[in-house]
Amino acid sequence: MEKKRRHLSGRVVSTKMSKTVTVAVESIGAHPKYRKIIRKISNVKAHDEKGACRVGDVVKIEECRPLSKTKHHRVIEVVSRGQLPEVQPDDSNL
Repeated sequence: MEKKRRHLSGRVVSTKMSKTVTVAVESIGAHPKYRKIIRKISNVKAHDEKGACRVGDVVKIEECRPLSKTKHHRVIEVVSRGQLPEVQPDDSNL
């Protein structure tokens, strides 16, 4: 019997590590006493075996066994690609 795993989605913030991406996961909830809506962003490290993620991508991740000291999630799929800024060559240095 397979254990139920928690699925989250978020935006890739960093891809500077090999086979690891940092995903910003946003959660919204009300304060227990004052009922003000609070938005919390958690940075989660996720395992990206193929290296398919880029900064700005929206990805779906799931919980898994601990893969390292801080890595406890695995990338399932890339939901949408982020927009990369177009860099134009600078002619002033020629």
